[in-house]
Amino acid sequence: MDGPIAVLAGTPVDTRMGVEYLTDRGLPGLAFPVSDGPREQTAFQHAPAEEKQRRAREILEAAGSQGCRRAFVYCNSLSGAVDFPALAEETGLRIVTPLDVYRLLAPRYHRLAVIAANAQGLSGIEGVLLQANPQLDLLGACSLPVVLSVEAATEPSRLVEQHHLMDLAAWFAGCGAEALVLGCTHFPHFKDALAERTALPLVDPAEEMVRMLLA
Repeated sequence: MDGPIAVLAGTPVDTRMGVEYLTDRGLPGLAFPVSDGPREQTAFQHAPAEEKQRRAREILEAAGSQGCRRAFVYCNSLSGAVDFPALAEETGLRIVTPLDVYRLLAPRYHRLAVIAANAQGLSGIEGVLLQANPQLDLLGACSLPVVLSVEAATEPSRLVEQHHLMDLAAWFAGCGAEALVLGCTHFPHFKDALAERTALPLVDPAEEMVRMLLA
């Protein structure tokens, strides 16, 4: 691969998680967080579209000046808040986001559950899923407090119990969901702990994102 991969995410924590995800797979990553924390990132996502595009463009241009030719957007809500396809054309970078994976995922299901960091992220995921499969039934929830617990490095099993995520998964399953999408890149932090408490399949888009990035 030519040069390092730019990792864009909402906060320093999930940006670092994205870099570590690539490092574990033998890929070099450079961190480019968009905001200082989850609340600031949520505020950024509600900023005017022009401001969001400008900020993302500046980051991608900085990444390009450091030798990055590919970008790994390790943030679901950021992916829905910024027009990355347009920025890919403007900057010439190969940019992959979780939404690219959801476009491929949607036709495989009839009823799907999603948990996101905030309503902005949930809306972006919903839009992509329904565009790819208009007949898909969606069940959704969002929880910034879960993200804050991940940022605070709360032990995964304790986090799942504290935020009643097994109860949420049970409700989704009871409503007929075929799988639960972890629609925030903070959420793999507790994936294994939640998997132990639910039979509902958990979907993490990161692995497919890497495959797309290397294609």
